[in-house]
Amino acid sequence: MSMQFFPQVKPSAIALGTAFSHGSGLLLSAPVFGSAYERARKADTPEEFIKTKEAASALSVWGSSLVGSAIKTYAVSVILQSTGTLTNKGALYIGSLLFAIQTVPNLLIGVFQEKRPLDYVVAKLGSQILDTIGLSFVLNWWGTRPDLA
Repeated sequence: MSMQFFPQVKPSAIALGTAFSHGSGLLLSAPVFGSAYERARKADTPEEFIKTKEAASALSVWGSSLVGSAIKTYAVSVILQSTGTLTNKGALYIGSLLFAIQTVPNLLIGVFQEKRPLDYVVAKLGSQILDTIGLSFVLNWWGTRPDLA
């Protein structure tokens, strides 16, 4: 498979977007990492905690979130490039479209089918707004086109 079909994106945009997306995604995972940190602090030695299932679980959540954030950042960067988006208004439209595609169905299922608590739904909504619309703004502000000089 040839790499020519994948559009070029500025590496610094991917790094910045990954950090932003990963950070906003960890807002909901903070309780998991907080409890893991408390258990690690109470453990006799760091080596003892690393061998526990909680540490492995926290590490796998963190790692998969980081990889997912990088892939999402690349995809949003390519969409911004392909549509020729240069303004914040365009980034708002693209981010809103991504939000509608990715989040709205899951929120409706969470509210009506799974009967999730309202505070969970609101927290998920805020995190996803940051992760879609916020990511579009950040990438548009930073710029995604590589210098082809």
